[in-house]
Amino acid sequence: MSRFAAPIAEQIWDMKYRLKEAGGAPVDATVEDSWRRVARSLAAVEAEPARWEDQFYRALEDFRFLPAGRILAGAGTGRSVTLFNCFVMGTIPDSMAGIFQALKEAALTMQQGGGIGYDFSTIRPKGAPVAGVAADASGPRSFMDVWDAMCRTIMSAGSRRGAMMATMRCDHPDIDAFIEAKRDPARLRMFNLSVLITDPFMEAVRNDGPWDLVFDGRVYRTLPARDLWNRIMRATYDYAEPGVIFIDRINAMNNLAYAETIAGTNPCGEQPLPPYGACLLGSINLARLVREPFTDAAHIDAAELDELVRVAVRMMDNVVDASRFPLTEQAREAQAKRRIGLGVTGLADALIMLGLRYGAEPAVTQTGAWMRAIARAAYLGSAELAREKGAFPLFDAEGYLASGTMAGMDDSVREAVRTHGIRNALLTSIAPTGTISLFAGNVSSGIEPVFALSYTRKVLMPDGTRREEVVEDYALAEWRRLKGDAPLPEAFVTAQTLTPDDHLHMQAAAQRWVDSSISKTINVPEEISFEAFKNVYLTAWETGCKGCTTYRPNAVTGSVLSVTPEAPATAPVTAPAEGGEVVYLSEPLDRPAALEGQTYKLKWPVSEHAIYITINDVVVAGRRRPFEVFINSKNMEHYAWTVALTRMISAVFRRGGDVSFVVEELKAVFDPRGGAWMGGRYIPSILAAIGGVIEEHLVKIGFIEGAGLGLKTDPEAARMAVGEEGRRGASCPSCGAFEMVMIEGCMTCRACGHSKCS
Repeated sequence: MSRFAAPIAEQIWDMKYRLKEAGGAPVDATVEDSWRRVARSLAAVEAEPARWEDQFYRALEDFRFLPAGRILAGAGTGRSVTLFNCFVMGTIPDSMAGIFQALKEAALTMQQGGGIGYDFSTIRPKGAPVAGVAADASGPRSFMDVWDAMCRTIMSAGSRRGAMMATMRCDHPDIDAFIEAKRDPARLRMFNLSVLITDPFMEAVRNDGPWDLVFDGRVYRTLPARDLWNRIMRATYDYAEPGVIFIDRINAMNNLAYAETIAGTNPCGEQPLPPYGACLLGSINLARLVREPFTDAAHIDAAELDELVRVAVRMMDNVVDASRFPLTEQAREAQAKRRIGLGVTGLADALIMLGLRYGAEPAVTQTGAWMRAIARAAYLGSAELAREKGAFPLFDAEGYLASGTMAGMDDSVREAVRTHGIRNALLTSIAPTGTISLFAGNVSSGIEPVFALSYTRKVLMPDGTRREEVVEDYALAEWRRLKGDAPLPEAFVTAQTLTPDDHLHMQAAAQRWVDSSISKTINVPEEISFEAFKNVYLTAWETGCKGCTTYRPNAVTGSVLSVTPEAPATAPVTAPAEGGEVVYLSEPLDRPAALEGQTYKLKWPVSEHAIYITINDVVVAGRRRPFEVFINSKNMEHYAWTVALTRMISAVFRRGGDVSFVVEELKAVFDPRGGAWMGGRYIPSILAAIGGVIEEHLVKIGFIEGAGLGLKTDPEAARMAVGEEGRRGASCPSCGAFEMVMIEGCMTCRACGHSKCS
């Protein structure tokens, strides 16, 4: 009998976490093999590996504890990989040499797939004098463009996508430019942006006072604080960025306030970190711990939760020793403080199974109780580890016990820390869990509400037929298993039916017991007034949140995936109506003996020899789609990369779905040596030119709409039927599904789990 609750869970495991040989042959025959591999690897650093391997395995079994994807995919593989998800990089020096050294460190970290965060507040503002060269500074935003180009280059080289977070203090003289940076939809696409909001600034906003913009002790200008606040809010209202981070609150509540100052976060914001800080994540799956669901006796066993948390803390502490790091500075920082980020997933599903409506007072109270129990067990477990293995090297009892988090702990926790120290400086964090939530049977993500109770995937079979696969939320699937077609109770709510206050109350209840921070998105309706929208952020500040991220559908980032209106609570829930259908392949298409196609001649202005691009098509279920690409040229200099490029593009084409993202990725590649003018347009690289040719061909065969490089096209080409534009989300760059939704501050694919922040 399969351990997987849903077909999508098994597909995620096979695609992302199953250990395979270089040629693709599976090493992990079952998910139990994957759990055993991870358990054995993390137990290897113990004095009694066999004992702890069994305990670690039991924690992983049945998806009760979900280490972050990098641990699931990397532990025990023998590969030179980091098991940490994200990093905040070192402080950027305000010098050309220092800036580009920081850029190099960022590239090396992203090359291993790590997301990174940077505070650009340390770079002098635009127009400030640069001593010794008789020039003016170009400002932080210009250097952010360099980081953005670096990230695109790393991605185009085939590495795993890594996201970036850029922060800037609210008193930096270039804060206006930072706020407006994402208004251009083509700029800084590799970054999430957040403004570091200070307590004095919030007081100035409250009192309608003046606000100085300062750098290196010099006041550049003064403006009304409310004007700046309104600009931040207007930008977020119009195009969903920047987010807001209450940085003084973060530093005041930091367990390590005596040893570090924080000015940046990882890309999704759940881990405020010092320079070279590393982000180690894992989640307790609350949905899997509910006993007697959908009855008056439904509950989570307190003893089981306590034991699971303590084992999870030990496992995560061992990751610090088992992992590799892109930079030596990151390894030193991780080992000196041993911070971990243990969080939860499946919270909304667990509440549903207890009959509690997300955002209502009983659900808020229960959320606080669960999070307090997790925090208490984590701190006691870490203190016990300290007694056995020693406290983290920078532990100082006086400073630590005076921290904001410890103030909320009961006497037994404080006494354990005072007596034994503590192994991990910080222990709790709630991260985005999109992919591992799918892996666990499509449980609700993090502390987010359920986004949709069900949706339909269409899988294209090799014979051209289609198989529909309904993906149900875990709680709904459990209801169907236990109650059949009985009407759904009122607890079955989704993000589309909740108010901003519902979200905020849940976030605040959890934040009280989370010593790092929380990645969460507050979805607001497009029609919300600007004043009501601003009030969301003020409420977040007043209720003790460490940051706030909202998502309102807008013209720049587009709309969140539309779903069919929820059925009334008294009616069975059905799958969303037909509309934005997505084609998936269960396995790559076989190549017919003969294919039709077309060859294009591309003359790159700076190259002596032309490039010939051949694109062959296949007809599937009556529709023409690209199948393979060949690139030829007399210039042997390009032989290796053209062969690699054609093989990879062809492999993507054969997997099916909406593969138009290939065009967008190629067109986004910038050559640092410069591009060329073609047909009156500037093309940033030869790869971008190839992308334009492929786009032209896809337009000709009716696969997409577009303009390519201006080659002559057939105006009668039929558009591929993918449903009404307003009824689908953005196309996923990984699987092609129109299932990209905003979850926990990141555009995330509900079909395959791809996230721009992972």
